Amino acid sequence: MRITKDESTCIAEQVVDLISAVKELHGLTSQELNKLIRDSENFTIHFQTEKGLQLKIDVEKLAGFLPLHLIAVLVSSNKDESLLRYSLCGIRLLHSLCDLAPRHTKLEQILLDDVKISEQLLDLVFYILVVLSNTRQESHNTNLVPLLHSALVTCSLYLLTGCISSHWQDLVQVLLAHPKVDIFMDAAFRAVNVAIRFLQVKLSAQHADFNMGSSPTAEQVVNYLCQQCEASLQFLQTLCQQKLFRERLLRNKELCGKGGVLFLAQAILKLKVSTPFLESSTVVAAVSRLKAKVLLILLHLCEAESISYLDEVASSSGSLDLAKSVALEVLELLKAALDPKHLSSCSERTVPMGLLRLNAMRLADIFSDDSNFRSYITTYFTKVLTAIFSLPHGEFLSIWCSSELPPREEDATLEYDLFTAAGWVLDTFSSLNLSNASDIEIILIPSNMPQAAYAHQRTSLFVKVIANLHCFVPNICEEQERNLFLHKFLECMRMDPSESLPGFSFTSGAHKANTVCRNLRSLLSHAESLIPNFLNEEDVQLLRVFYNQLQSLINPADFEENQVQEIKFERSISLDKFSKLDINEHHQEAQSTAGYSSSPLLKKERSSLNNISSNQKEEMSESSAFQEDQHNFRNEHMNHVDDATKEDKDKSGGTATAVLKESDRDFQNVETSGSDTSSTRGKNFVGQMGNVDFPKSNDHMKENGRQGVQEDEKVEPIQIEEKQPRKRKRTIMNDYQMTMIEKALVDEPDMQRNAASIQLWADKLSIHGSEVTFSQLKNWLNNRKARLARAGKDVRASMEVDNAHSERQSGPAVRHSHDSPESHGEENVPSDFVRCMPGQYVVLVDKQGEEIGKGKVLQVQGKWYGKSLEESETCVVDISELKAERWVRLPHPSEATGSSFSEAEAKLGVMRVLWDSKKILSFRPQ
Repeated sequence: MRITKDESTCIAEQVVDLISAVKELHGLTSQELNKLIRDSENFTIHFQTEKGLQLKIDVEKLAGFLPLHLIAVLVSSNKDESLLRYSLCGIRLLHSLCDLAPRHTKLEQILLDDVKISEQLLDLVFYILVVLSNTRQESHNTNLVPLLHSALVTCSLYLLTGCISSHWQDLVQVLLAHPKVDIFMDAAFRAVNVAIRFLQVKLSAQHADFNMGSSPTAEQVVNYLCQQCEASLQFLQTLCQQKLFRERLLRNKELCGKGGVLFLAQAILKLKVSTPFLESSTVVAAVSRLKAKVLLILLHLCEAESISYLDEVASSSGSLDLAKSVALEVLELLKAALDPKHLSSCSERTVPMGLLRLNAMRLADIFSDDSNFRSYITTYFTKVLTAIFSLPHGEFLSIWCSSELPPREEDATLEYDLFTAAGWVLDTFSSLNLSNASDIEIILIPSNMPQAAYAHQRTSLFVKVIANLHCFVPNICEEQERNLFLHKFLECMRMDPSESLPGFSFTSGAHKANTVCRNLRSLLSHAESLIPNFLNEEDVQLLRVFYNQLQSLINPADFEENQVQEIKFERSISLDKFSKLDINEHHQEAQSTAGYSSSPLLKKERSSLNNISSNQKEEMSESSAFQEDQHNFRNEHMNHVDDATKEDKDKSGGTATAVLKESDRDFQNVETSGSDTSSTRGKNFVGQMGNVDFPKSNDHMKENGRQGVQEDEKVEPIQIEEKQPRKRKRTIMNDYQMTMIEKALVDEPDMQRNAASIQLWADKLSIHGSEVTFSQLKNWLNNRKARLARAGKDVRASMEVDNAHSERQSGPAVRHSHDSPESHGEENVPSDFVRCMPGQYVVLVDKQGEEIGKGKVLQVQGKWYGKSLEESETCVVDISELKAERWVRLPHPSEATGSSFSEAEAKLGVMRVLWDSKKILSFRPQ
């Protein structure tokens, strides 16, 4: 098709008209444009330019051709200052037309209802962001380019809310339906990153004093850049709040797998305010809000349920190192937030600075709870934690154990006006108004939480970080992580805390250990008051375990002075629960009751620490390690009683410290438990410490030591509330996917050791739901195995305790593991995972180790309704006592036998089910 000369002239005139329209009309507000349209005929406005020229513009054609025209200009023009200026004028005019559309049917039909125009608007925004994301900072040294760039990034993003939808859920659906949505995500994050780098240059000292006497001033320029960067980041953060957008972003390899989001986070967290701008409260507050918002984006991604962001990050060494550098910046924020100068300066601020410290604490909680980062956080943050606990008691209480924090952070949402923001930079740098730069108006909508709630949430996060660092899960955590935090904490206690927290005065010498223990006890007391609204029992339990172990390893001479007064003080404010687990205190009570004279605590032998170090090097299976710990734990308590009895006969008080030395070893045989996804963290410690009674070795001990020892026996264990919510439930599979993998594990129980099999099943599972990656499935398999192992541990621990009770009641009768169930009529507890036999009484547990019910084995060999019991490693069990709900789905459902307990009973006449042999425990009925 040939274009005639007349047609080409018309097209040229049309282009000229569009360029003139953009240049002349972008400065009119939507109200002014609305007046011109109402006064016009046939939707054609007449407008007189500043030069006196009469301009005639068809608004209908202007709205229809403008998006495509701006795309054409971007493609054909040089990427220079004039292009950025013209594009910003075009976006500003488009925004005004979209704002008018609901008031004029023709505009609404074109800009909002026409699918083709909507696609062109999306393409325009996408292409602008692509161009801006590739802008090179070195090639633009003028003052105007950074301002135009940052304004164009922000205005392009906010144009989407004007031309597509102001409702974020609707906007997300439109974006996700676009075939180039991944390009949009990548370009948006990279374009904002470029704007942040421009801001960093302007914040630096060498650029702080440029043209201080001219207009605009350096502070005005920086304030404008901060506003644009914050508005852009707020837009991305709001998108990430939407679940659908967040899940799609997590599948973006450039942003997650290759660290695109982390590059933006790193650039923002490294922003430094130079001395000339420190006096500007608006600049300091804006930078703080930027950091708070980017941390919030990371939090949204880390808390996603379908895909683990940290697993995606850890999939490559490059992104993992980048994530660790971001984690280090977060820790530096927490360290700086405790500086007294920072606290005093924050109290004087009147501009909201965002929830920077609180978000940093939340992210530290997540990093410390992830196996990829726990050791790193332990290495780089323990010194700061030790310094915090070394603070004078009064200052520690005011910072961490008070509901009246000085000062509280204030959050705020930036209200962004696209027309005003674009107009400031266009008008300020125009030749006519160069000397009359006005301050940009920044509108912040505060959103604050109550002071007490803020203080409690901050303290609860502090406790969770300590609990995360101290927990250890066999088969998931590396062996070198066992007690790593405890040893690192002890090592840091020998260092000068003022290096980590300058500005505070610290106690030294013999008083330092005393202060640390006192602050830990106060934190433990305060933490218990935060259950269940801010903390769950398992986190407080792990803090209690850490305190007990730390106290047992600290040189007693360091905190002997004033010990009696501190104990009285602590008892006056806290810890009935804690006193039940304080074994050293129980031994002291037993000694005083039995007539021992009090003696000063002797210095602990160096072998106690060496013993723990040697335990770290042992390689053994989870079950054998647990059994050995239980054996040592009970034998050592037998030794305590034997020693006490012997010394009672000799009337010697000097060996009381020997009993204390033996009790210290108890802490070395205790293994904390927990994991990223476990809700039973810390339960083993309760089972071992709270439920153990000291067996009596002879009649003399029964008579003379009854008052002292039996007080320990009367101590009831603290029961962890099983219904406490998990910290973060990462559900990576739906019900159908779970059923598939459980069936596969019947045939291949050790799948976690076969990389090829894991990849095969990850691909299969991804077909039937959300994507399941290799690393996610491997972590899930490891967590599943650990949960089953912990269930076995808890059962064995309860068996040991009940056996100890029965031995005291009926004498030292010897029982063998191969005795029949009927021979133990006095017991009524599960014993262990066993090989099922017909007629055997058993307990059924689920994959989390929770008891489902009790019953009797009916069949262990052959086939049952066409299913081979030997191949599937299952047994047929008649349920006699069901603890789960009757509608709970069975692990091996079928049409013949039913898919739930109630269906099985209805179909078979009795509640007869097929159960995995590995989830069956032996049972001794009454």
